[in-house]
Amino acid sequence: MKVLLRILLPLLVLAGAGYGTLEMIENRPAPPTRVIEPEIPLVETVDVTFRSVQLTVRTEGTVAPMSETELVPEVAGRVVEISPSLVVGGFFEEGDILFRLDAREYELAVTRARAAIAQANLRLETERQEAAVAEREWALLDIGEPTPLALREPQIAEALASLASAEATLAAAEYDLERTVIRAPYDGRVRSERVDIGQFVQRGNSVATLYAVDAAEARLPVPDSELAFIDLPLAYRDGGTEDSRPTVILRSQFAGESHEWTGWIQRTEGEIDPRTRMVHAIARVENPYARGADPNRPPLAVGMFVEAEILGRSSGPVAVLPRSALRGSDQVLTVDGKNELAFRSVDVFRLERNRLLVSGGIAAGDRIVVSPLENAVDGMPVRVQPRPASVPIDGPDGR
Repeated sequence: MKVLLRILLPLLVLAGAGYGTLEMIENRPAPPTRVIEPEIPLVETVDVTFRSVQLTVRTEGTVAPMSETELVPEVAGRVVEISPSLVVGGFFEEGDILFRLDAREYELAVTRARAAIAQANLRLETERQEAAVAEREWALLDIGEPTPLALREPQIAEALASLASAEATLAAAEYDLERTVIRAPYDGRVRSERVDIGQFVQRGNSVATLYAVDAAEARLPVPDSELAFIDLPLAYRDGGTEDSRPTVILRSQFAGESHEWTGWIQRTEGEIDPRTRMVHAIARVENPYARGADPNRPPLAVGMFVEAEILGRSSGPVAVLPRSALRGSDQVLTVDGKNELAFRSVDVFRLERNRLLVSGGIAAGDRIVVSPLENAVDGMPVRVQPRPASVPIDGPDGR
C-alpha cells in the first residue's frame, strides 16, 4: 500500500499542476491590439515662377601681363649708373632712365664722324672749285664741248658720296651714343634683373625682364558646352570682328578675404585646345595696380590665381529651382492638390552649380519638391513645408 501511495501521490501532484496551468492559459486576458499607421514623410517645396535670368559662365585662370619685354642693350659698355627702380618688383614710368653705360667711347666716335664730315665738305668744295677753273680754261681753248672728266664731274660725285657716307657715320655714332642711356619703354614693373654697377654688358644680351602695368590679362578656358550662353568676340578672315565685349568679374582670395576686379573679354585665341576642346578667352582689366574704391583691396598682381564669372546673355522665361530639385537627368517631383507625389519630365535649359533652369514641362504655381526623399513613388502622400522665402534659390554662390 505504501509503495502504491509513493507512486500515486507524485502523479496526482503533477496532474493537478498541469490542470492548473491549462486553466490559466485558457482564461488569460487577450492582449490589446494597436493599428500602426504609416508615417507620412515631410517634404520641402518651392512654387514655380518663370522669369528671365542673367546667364553667366564660371571659369578660372592666372593673371598675366598684357606686355612683357626683355630689356636688351643695343650697344656694349660698362654700367655707370642704375635707377633705384631697376630692382625686382620696382615700378617705373615710361621714359624713365633705367641705367646708363659708359659713353666716352661713343662720344669719341661722334667727334671722329664730325671730323670726317668736315674733311668731306672740304674735298667737295675743292673739287667744285677745280671744276669751275677747268670749265673756264676749256672755254678759253675753244676746242669743243668738254668731257665730264675734264669738268671733274666724277670727282665731284665721289666727294658727294664721301660726304653722305660721313654723315651716315655721324648719324650712327649719335644713335649709338643715345643708346648708352636705356629708358623704360612704358609704365611697368621689373620682373627680374641681371645687371649691376660696374658690370660690362654685351650688345644683344638680356639684362632684365619688364612688364606693363597699365592693364593685365587672364587666360580663361571656356568649355564648348558653355559657349551658347555668352557672346565672345570672334575674329573673321575678312577682318571683321564680332562687336561684343562681355563683362567679366575676377575674384581672388588674399589675406583670408575675397576681392573683386571688373574687366571685359578682350579677344579669343585663334584655335581650340585639341586636348580639352576648350576655347580660351582673354580677359582684360585696366589699371590692375590701382587701389580702387576699397583701400584694402590688393593689386591684381601677375601670377595671381583668379576665379572668373563671365556675364552672358539673358535667358527667355525659365523656372529657377535649386539643383536638388532634379531627379535623375530630366525629372522633378511635384506635389498635387491632394498632397500626393507625381514625377514630371521637364525641359532642362541649363544645369548650374547650385541651381536648375527649366524651360518647359512644368507650369507656374506647381509645387516642386527640393528636399531629399528616398523611395519616392507616384501617388505617395506627403506633408508639405514650403521653403522659407528668406532662403535664396540662387545668388553669388548659386549661379
